[in-house]
Amino acid sequence: RQSVMSMRRFLGLDLGGTDIKVAVLEQAADADQPRVTFTARHATHAERGPRGVTDRLIEVGLSTIDEVGPVETAGLGVPGLFDGDTGRIALFPNLPGPWPGHPLRDRVGDGLGVPTALVNDARAFLLAEGTLGAGRHCRIVIGLTLGTGIGGGIMIDRQIHLGAFGTAGEVGHQIIVPDGPLCGCGNRGCLEALARAEALAELAGVPDVKTVCERAAAGDETSLAAIDTVAGYIGTGLGNVITLVGPDCIVIGGGIMNAGEIVLEPIRRATRARVRLAPVDEIEIVPTEFGISAGAIGAALAGRAQLEVR
Repeated sequence: RQSVMSMRRFLGLDLGGTDIKVAVLEQAADADQPRVTFTARHATHAERGPRGVTDRLIEVGLSTIDEVGPVETAGLGVPGLFDGDTGRIALFPNLPGPWPGHPLRDRVGDGLGVPTALVNDARAFLLAEGTLGAGRHCRIVIGLTLGTGIGGGIMIDRQIHLGAFGTAGEVGHQIIVPDGPLCGCGNRGCLEALARAEALAELAGVPDVKTVCERAAAGDETSLAAIDTVAGYIGTGLGNVITLVGPDCIVIGGGIMNAGEIVLEPIRRATRARVRLAPVDEIEIVPTEFGISAGAIGAALAGRAQLEVR
């Protein structure tokens, strides 16, 4: 049996508007990579604002530590932008309250009593899938998360590629239709504006993506056509990324992936139609391996990475 002392643990928290997802990784002294040993989810209570949500994160983290044992680090996946030096929030578009300037990293770290890292939630997803999940055997991995917004990232040789300004890999904010619908980023015609959950539901004439997928599975032509339209936009975006970056694997996550091949196959088809300069049939386009836990697992990996750069 592995002695408790030689087992290292890393905590990951993924902050969403509805839920906080939790993951714990454990790594034996003789292991190259950690493994996932615990996952959970808890209500966020986003209406409580920055202070209340921060307290909630600390509460969830401490209760997890009580359950699994001490951790060396924590990582926190967040749905927005932050200052990497100060750990203060710059923009949380989907959480209510005065978040800009809120010192989230330090408050959560102080509350948990361990070094804590912040990571963008889409990059946390990619970190999990590219290191331990569906893209772990690939050298260049693109991550794409489909939901309220569209997140993304580029991983090369197990490192997230952030570019000169720390903003590279925002797959959802490439322009697909010039002067198209307004995007939350302020630009027009971004992939996110055309293919996010709300846009898909609107095209199908139903209240949410879950209903689109249920109706599509039952053969509803309007829902199938809406999925095809959105898949066309996504395929154009992924075709651009393949041409520019040359990945060997693309991993797609988000709640819509629960629908499986009904969504994935049109995306694969649309992507293949847009690529001429790469052997597109050799590029894996696969669903998330970790599902809703991917962001929390990636956050734990981001926390663990702090130990390696000290």
